[in-house]
Amino acid sequence: MRNTVLTVLVLASFLVSGCDMFRKLAGRPTAEEIDRMRIEMMAEKEAAHQARIDSLRSVERMLADSLAILDSLKQMRGTILNPSDMGGMFTTKLGSRYYIVVGSFLRRANAESLFSEVQARGYTPVLVNFRNGFNSVAISPADNLRQVLESLKAVKTEPFCPDDVWILVNE
Repeated sequence: MRNTVLTVLVLASFLVSGCDMFRKLAGRPTAEEIDRMRIEMMAEKEAAHQARIDSLRSVERMLADSLAILDSLKQMRGTILNPSDMGGMFTTKLGSRYYIVVGSFLRRANAESLFSEVQARGYTPVLVNFRNGFNSVAISPADNLRQVLESLKAVKTEPFCPDDVWILVNE
């Protein structure tokens, strides 16, 4: 009988106090703490997911801007060339991603003459040597398409700027 009473008391205390009392005694988290941790983990996952979405939206905006700029360049009849289109460069290091090329010559003396003229107009030109033998005069270094588009608009008003001005993409 004693065992039965003891068993009933243990079962009653178990039913009244629930598992949380035993979890606490064992040093384990209670149901409330487990729920709080679950909510915190879900909030962290949601924040990480939102950060990924924001990052994708940012890339999408940048891509849309780039496409709009490329469309503007196309309307200005601007050409964009990669150095590999010209056989590669001998010039080893250019500091920026984009340059406006205002002249390309087989004779280096012609390139140096334009170089001096452009420099006299207040630009800082760079002489770019290509493996196919051309020597080009590049100005207005820029690291994004928006900068190079604005520079191209300004350069097209200069007397030294030819109709076939183009943009060099330094990769």
